[in-house]
Amino acid sequence: MTQVTDHGGGVHSIKVPIPDNPLGHTLVHVLDTGRGPVLIDTGWDDPEAWDTLTAGLDAIGTGIGDIHGVVITHHHPDHHGLSGQVREASGAWIAMHAADAAIVRRTREARPGTWLSYLLTKLTAVGAPEEHLAPLRAAVEGGRMRTLPGLRSALPDREIVPGELLDLAGRRLRAIWTPGHTPGHVCLHLEEEHPGNLPGRGRLFSGDHLLPGISPHIGLYEDPDAAQGAAPAAGGDPIGDYLGSLEHIGRLGVAEVLPAHQYAFTDAAGRVRELLDHHEERLTGLLKLLAAPLTPWELAERMEWNRPWEQISHGSRNIAVSEAEAHLRRLVRLGRAEAVAGSEPVTYIAV
Repeated sequence: MTQVTDHGGGVHSIKVPIPDNPLGHTLVHVLDTGRGPVLIDTGWDDPEAWDTLTAGLDAIGTGIGDIHGVVITHHHPDHHGLSGQVREASGAWIAMHAADAAIVRRTREARPGTWLSYLLTKLTAVGAPEEHLAPLRAAVEGGRMRTLPGLRSALPDREIVPGELLDLAGRRLRAIWTPGHTPGHVCLHLEEEHPGNLPGRGRLFSGDHLLPGISPHIGLYEDPDAAQGAAPAAGGDPIGDYLGSLEHIGRLGVAEVLPAHQYAFTDAAGRVRELLDHHEERLTGLLKLLAAPLTPWELAERMEWNRPWEQISHGSRNIAVSEAEAHLRRLVRLGRAEAVAGSEPVTYIAV
């Protein structure tokens, strides 16, 4: 059954399912405007997700053909996946931050097998064992190209400019750049009085940046064409970006947060403090693990996850290693860890 929630003040959410994913669903928000309804995110490109989205719109008295525009919080397929079908059905514009729009274009333009070849090179460099590399090596050598999700999603035709109000008739929706989960992730501050008169400065559509019970994945900002075999200490600092973005959101003083997963909640500042403390504890714990030199893969094996390493799937291990590398970058930037000279694959140690 389609689950629709009326948040008041011309805001609804629709629970759009994500196939075979523990998150379960994406909360697609519908914002009424003077030119027609605008979606915040769209959900995964999947027939059940599409049917759920359109049924949810019908339930609130509108239709997919009435959608005026789509604002994408970030490029991941559970947020951007159905945007192509929404545009085909309605002619809606699609807005995204420039950094994530560049990733969408790069994915479309990439040569077949680019990502798979890059992944093999990267995992070799961070110390992945041969039993993990073997399926990837066989796929590359056999010419089996990985199909990336999101290839049917729309190329954005509007840019979300941080700090500016979006061009939405009758609404005050301000874009806030919150990099970390992705380079171009944005939260959206609805600068209007809360319909339930909760104290605070309006409501926040937080995407994946601020969730009530989950710490979002923070991995590397990976460009296969620019980062072949790059060491974890090289490039940007996604953890640092995320923590700085969190502090910004915590200062807004919003009355309510409408995230893209789980459920709406209040006390954004309290949740921000919890996440800042969580990441500081995690970095401190990693320093203890790095008392002896470890490769990024060995560090990932020893980190605490939501289930034992032996139960983590092949693909999820790749994501876990990316998160371990992001934490290493943060520790190196802070001067709390360093690469061991001459080690291959590279190892890191606390200093």
